[in-house]
Amino acid sequence: MKGKVTSFDIAHVAGVSQSTVSRALRGSPLVNEETRRRIQAAVDELNYKVDKNASGLRAKHTGTLALLLFEDPTADESHINPFFLSMLGSITRASAKRGYDLLISFQQFSLDWHADYADSKKADGIILLGYGDYLAIRDKLSKLVAQGTRCVRWGAVLPDQPDVSVGCDNLSGGYEVTTHLIGQGCRRIAFLGDASSHFPEFFDRYRGYVNALREAGLEPEPLLQVNGVSTERSGYEAVETLLARGVNFDAVFAASDLIAIGALRALGDHGLRVPDDVALAGFDDIPMASFINPPLTTVLQDTKLAGEILVDNLLRLIHGEPAESTRLPARLIVRRSSQRPR
Repeated sequence: MKGKVTSFDIAHVAGVSQSTVSRALRGSPLVNEETRRRIQAAVDELNYKVDKNASGLRAKHTGTLALLLFEDPTADESHINPFFLSMLGSITRASAKRGYDLLISFQQFSLDWHADYADSKKADGIILLGYGDYLAIRDKLSKLVAQGTRCVRWGAVLPDQPDVSVGCDNLSGGYEVTTHLIGQGCRRIAFLGDASSHFPEFFDRYRGYVNALREAGLEPEPLLQVNGVSTERSGYEAVETLLARGVNFDAVFAASDLIAIGALRALGDHGLRVPDDVALAGFDDIPMASFINPPLTTVLQDTKLAGEILVDNLLRLIHGEPAESTRLPARLIVRRSSQRPR
């Protein structure tokens, strides 16, 4: 073949359109693996070299994705919720596979971080992990999308959300946990976690809890619900609140594993044994959940798949392709903390 090899030559050899070649070379998730392999074989056969600098100038792309983490209060100095650590690894690998660098940053969400990243052109798009109070950040998400910034978020999938998100089926997960506890003979099940639209993931877990109770002929009791955020301290204090109220309870469903771990310590400090006196379950299946004593019953969220979908959805937006919010299935993991003696 004479002259400089072009993407049209690649398309002819691979038997696809030039636009398909273009999508494959920029890592578009719309190209299936078989087609991608044929295109790569044609690239190798023709010794085609992609001019990354020229391609980036034409597309006005930096070749970088930004991952913005919300600073969580943690027992160590990381300020990263341990649930996000495995997802962070998945996002890093998925970005590298697509040929993108990953810029990781903590953001103070009280500041104009959304405007800063849109104006600085540091990255082609943003992945948000954690955001605190959803109602407080929703307007900033709307502004982010309105000014043309490509953005995807790990979090609840809501009917009126302005952005694209990937989340867990929290409603089903809350239902499964509560049904399991009822199956263990528990009838007075406390729920620890903010049950409001400010924290929609916790709220869906609470709604699943309520559905399971009512299906079993039990009514939720307001005194058995204590607001809390995803920290061990919050879980400890929530149990202290329950005990101060003087209400009887034979199980605790914590809206996150960190809340559950704090609750476990508080129950022990008050002479209550888990699971003999109080069954306990959490949500997230962070690595620590299987190592505490007793090992914690919880709900697995597939962080590996979540990271891959977050990157794929963001690249779809970057390349002007459609992307939809995704709700991943939840899976109950039963361990000793909830298995009541018969």
